[in-house]
Amino acid sequence: MSEPTKVAIVTAASQGMGAACARALAAQGYRLVLMSRSAGATALAKQLGGVGLQGSVTDPADLEKLVALAMNEYGRVDAVVNNTGHAASGDLLALSDADWHAALDLLLLNVVRMARLVTPIFERQGQGAMVNISTYGAHEPTPAYPLSSAIRAALSNFTKMYATRYAAANIRMNNVLPGFIDSFPIGDAVRAMIPMARAGRVEEIATTVAFLLSPGGGYITGQNILVEGGLAKSN
Repeated sequence: MSEPTKVAIVTAASQGMGAACARALAAQGYRLVLMSRSAGATALAKQLGGVGLQGSVTDPADLEKLVALAMNEYGRVDAVVNNTGHAASGDLLALSDADWHAALDLLLLNVVRMARLVTPIFERQGQGAMVNISTYGAHEPTPAYPLSSAIRAALSNFTKMYATRYAAANIRMNNVLPGFIDSFPIGDAVRAMIPMARAGRVEEIATTVAFLLSPGGGYITGQNILVEGGLAKSN
C-alpha cells in the first residue's frame, strides 16, 4: 500500500520566507494549504497545485477555517509552518500595552492556537510536525526589536514544552531562528555585523524548514535552529 501524499499548511505564505517554504515543500511533493492576509497566498497555492485562504494568523476563526480547508480538501495535515508578519518596533518602555497584546497574538498565540487545532489530527494519524519561523533575537535579544525578542523567547519555551509532551506520539515541533534575510533590504552597517557579510536568502530558510519537516529531521524536536550567518555571539 502506497504512502498517502503529505499535506502542509503554511501561514503568511504570500511572499518572503512563507512563499519560499511553500515552494520548497511543493518541490518535495506536499499538497499545500496556504494562508495570508492578502490574496497572494491563494494565487500561489493555485500556481503550486494547492488551495489557499485569505485570513490572519491573529484571528482564531481564520486558523480554524484554514485547518478545516485542509481536512475538507485532503483529509489530513502532516506538516505546519507557522510563519507571521513583524511586530511593532520601538523603544522598550515606549511600547503600549496594546502593542504587547497585539504581538502576543501575532508571535505566540498563533502557534498555541494552531497546535490546539492540528494536534488531535496528528494524534489520529500517528505523526505530524510543526516548524515555527522565529528570530535570532529569541536567542540573543536585540533592543531594536523588543517585542519580537521577548515574545519569541516565550515561543522557544512553549516549543520545548510541546515537544516534550508529544514526542512519544511521534509529533514534533521546532523553531527556525533567522537573522537578516533578503526579503527585506539591509544596509552596509548591518551587513558589516554579519560574519558571512550578506543577508540570508529566503530559500536557505525554506530548505532548513523542509529538512526539519522531513524524515531526515525525524529525531529533532524542541530545538531552536539558528540560521543567521554567524550573527549571534553566543551558542
